[in-house]
Amino acid sequence: MPPAEYLTTPELARALRLSEKSIRRYHQDGKITPAYTTPGGQHRWLLDDVLAQLREFRPNAD
Repeated sequence: MPPAEYLTTPELARALRLSEKSIRRYHQDGKITPAYTTPGGQHRWLLDDVLAQLREFRPNAD
């Protein structure tokens, strides 16, 4: 079981002020990868990791 600081996809979307659809699209496009995937296929995310991954595609983003 992942630690409590892991976010679900809806929680990540809210934290980033994006839609869940955008999160799924970024994942499908290879822009972000989850920190953990449950045995049932649900993704869990670490906010700092996702922010760092997104910065690789937009170096000037804060």
